[in-house]
Parts: sequence; structure tokens; C-alpha cells
Amino acid sequence: MAVAVLLFIVAGLAEIGGGYLVWLWLREGRPLWYGFVGAVILIAYGVIPTLQNFPSFGRVYAAYGGVFIVLAILWGWLVDKKTPDMYDWIGAVICMIGVSVILWAPRH
Repeated sequence: MAVAVLLFIVAGLAEIGGGYLVWLWLREGRPLWYGFVGAVILIAYGVIPTLQNFPSFGRVYAAYGGVFIVLAILWGWLVDKKTPDMYDWIGAVICMIGVSVILWAPRH
């Protein structure tokens, strides 16, 4: 389980970090290399989830979506200095409950 959680976190940071670099390039006039590095990181993001042991693509990406939401809230707080409010945290908890159900519910 620890490896699965780590892979979700690494994938999330790759998606957010790569997207953030592309954002800085296109929206804030940073040099082209920001966009290039961001694109390379986004390609890595596409590969990382394939390292999961879960057999279903859809379930892995659905669960990853919940992890991404939590990481995006944390990124906004730590990088963009936008303090999450109570509703952000409630939504994040709901998402993590959903992730747990998707990944670890008993199935036949």
C-alpha cells in the first residue's frame, strides 16, 4: 500500500509541477524552456501511473483524481499562498474516502 500511495503522490506532483511550468511559460511570460521542462515532466506523469499494481486503468485514474485534488489544494497553499478554507478540506476528505472505496473495496 505504501508504494501505491507514493506512486500517486509522485504522479500528482509531476502533473501539477509540469502543468505549473507550462502555465508560467504561457501565462506569465517565462522562457520557452519552462514549457519544455513542463512538457517533459507531464510525459513522465503519463508513465508513472502505469507502475501501479492495480489491474484496472479506470480505477487507477479515478483514484488518482482524488489524490490529485488533495495535492492541488496543498500546492495552492504552499506555492500560490492561497490558504484553503474549511470547504476545501471537507472536499479533500470526501475525495480521499472515495479513493479508499475505489481502490480497496472488497470485490469478487
